[in-house]
Parts: sequence; C-alpha cells; structure tokens
Amino acid sequence: MTRILTNSDDTTASERGGLGRRTLLKGAATVAATALLASRADAREFGANAEPQRYPDPDIIAIDPKRFKAKVGNTAIKRLYTGCLWAEGPAWNAQGQYLVWSDIPANRQLRYLDDDGHISEQFHKPSNEANGNSFDTEGRQISAERTRLVRYEHDGSVTTLAEQAGGKPLNGPNDMVVHPNDKAIWFTDPGYGAISIYEGKLANTGSLQPYQKEAVYRLDTQTGQVAKVADEPFKPNGIAFSHDYKKLYVCDTGITHYPQAENVVWSYDIDGSKLSNPKRLIDMKLDGKSGFPDGLRVDTEGNIWVGAGWVGPGYDGVQVFAPNDGARIGQILLPETCANVCFGGRKRNRLFMTASQSLYAVYVETQGAHFC
Repeated sequence: MTRILTNSDDTTASERGGLGRRTLLKGAATVAATALLASRADAREFGANAEPQRYPDPDIIAIDPKRFKAKVGNTAIKRLYTGCLWAEGPAWNAQGQYLVWSDIPANRQLRYLDDDGHISEQFHKPSNEANGNSFDTEGRQISAERTRLVRYEHDGSVTTLAEQAGGKPLNGPNDMVVHPNDKAIWFTDPGYGAISIYEGKLANTGSLQPYQKEAVYRLDTQTGQVAKVADEPFKPNGIAFSHDYKKLYVCDTGITHYPQAENVVWSYDIDGSKLSNPKRLIDMKLDGKSGFPDGLRVDTEGNIWVGAGWVGPGYDGVQVFAPNDGARIGQILLPETCANVCFGGRKRNRLFMTASQSLYAVYVETQGAHFC
C-alpha cells in the first residue's frame, strides 16, 4: 500500500481529499498512547532472546470456530526479520523454496530461504521502489515497480510487461496475480508510487489520479495487450483469485485519499477475460473501528486472509473472512500494521506476513489455494 501521510500542508491535503499531517499525527498519537497503556503489562516480545510462547498462541483467534479451523494448537507466530522501512509484497517461489518481499522506501527486495532461514537483505537493489510480487508458472518473478510491471527472466534480464494502459502511463502498479490456465496477469494500479516521495516520485500532475482513473487491469501475456477490467474501487490495492478461480477479490484502500471511500474488499465474477457483478463482499469494521484491507490471499477452503491495520492493538494483523457472506471468522494479531500475506513452505501451510518493519510467519491447518 503506502504510508497514510500524503501532504505536508493540512489545507491542501483536505482540498485534495487526502488526510492532513496534523490530523494524522494527532490520531496516531492517540492510538500509540492507547496501545501503550493497554499493552504495557503484557507486551509480547518477538526478539531473538524472547521467552518461548506458551501454547496455544493467544494471538491466533478463532472468532467462529465452526468456520475457522485453521488454528494449530501447538505452533506460534514467529518474527523472522525486522529492519524494513515498509515491508510489502510477499511471494513464494515453490521451485526455489524461498520467499521474496519488498522494502519500498529502501528501494530493495529481500529473500528468505526456507531451508536454513538465511535472509538476503539486498536480493534486488535497486528495485525501482517495487511493491507487490508474484511468480508465474515458469518460476519467473513478477514485480510491480513504481512505474511499470516487470518480469525477471531466467537469464537475469528484466522484461517490461506493462507501463501504459489506454494510451496513458500507469499510475503506479501495486499487486498482481497470475492465472495458471492462460498465464494472464491481473494487476491493480492505485498510483501510490506517483503521489508519494517516500515510496516513489511525485508525478506533479496536480491530481490524486496521476495519469488516469485508478483501475484493475488484465495483461494478456501472449499479445501484450493491457485491458481495464474494473474501476469501482477508489484505490484498488491487494488482489487475489478465489480458490476455484471463479471470482476475483480486490482490496480498496481509497480512504487514504478519498473521504467518501470505505475500507472494503470487492468481489467480482470472472467471465473469461472480463469481470462482472461487482459487490462489496467484506466490510473491515470491527467493534466500531475500521482498518485498511491492504493485501490478501485465499486458502483451499475458499477463506480470505486479509492483511490489515492502522487501527492498533486488537485489530492490526491478519483477518480471515468466509467467502460466502464475508463474515469475519478469525484473526492473527501482530504488534505492527500488516500490509500483505502469502502462503508458502513445502506444504503451502505456512502463512507469511509482511508487517511494517518486519516479516512474520505462522503455520496453519490449511493450505494456500494457489501456487503463489
């Protein structure tokens, strides 16, 4: 996604539909103070010398035990790495048994090796401030860079897959998924990389839509054609197929810049190369509070795992929803805002979570529905 702060002048930010710096800082201070008071006595340690966590892990919560059956009683959430500025875009490579993720402001991508836990801190650097990542059916990494969608070839070269749509530059690609049948790449273009110095470069077009309306696109990798398939979300962010590839889910984080936007996850029916029947499937409100739905993945039962945050303790982390009615059925609480998630490991039963400065992981009693 992006940081919330978008403009150093409150009046200008308000006029443009953004969140002002002073308003944001005041809200952040309130959340921080609340979190400090609530957690001072029982703050959980995740460092290398932290005490072992007693089972079952209390931060893995089955809200609806009849529908959320993924909690493993004898496992715990682990912090695998910390030191990022803003961790995003985890993607699992089954062939190499490793995870890659982005640290957008640091202009780098990191890699975690599953066999010994080694982490390459500069796997790709510079990364052109890449955000989301995925792998295609040939094991080639695909990244959403600040200005374009690219693919890392087996020989080490980089191929530009898309940098325009409808004759105009892309705002700033964010996340993508690859369909295994036709190899088409479905991706989002919210434009955060063009409206933030911290995570990109200002487009200086005077608009929150740097070059065109934010949208969801489908790239035909055989012809190279980029087609718009949806533009209902204010700022389409995370994207995922349903477990049976009949639906497409899209996170909407437009509230960062559009006050009329809502924190929701959209659902679409997939009809070949087109989408239909848009609806707001998931509402992120919980106990009167609503956080951003940033990134998401789906398990083999069809449940939707959403990285969420910017609310505070008791909310930030991963929230799990049922696919039929969008009901919240489970949570994984983290001490940081969670941007994105993916399933990996040799059995695809390990959930990796990029959360602000850190990478977390936990084993679950389900599997990722897709190869990446």
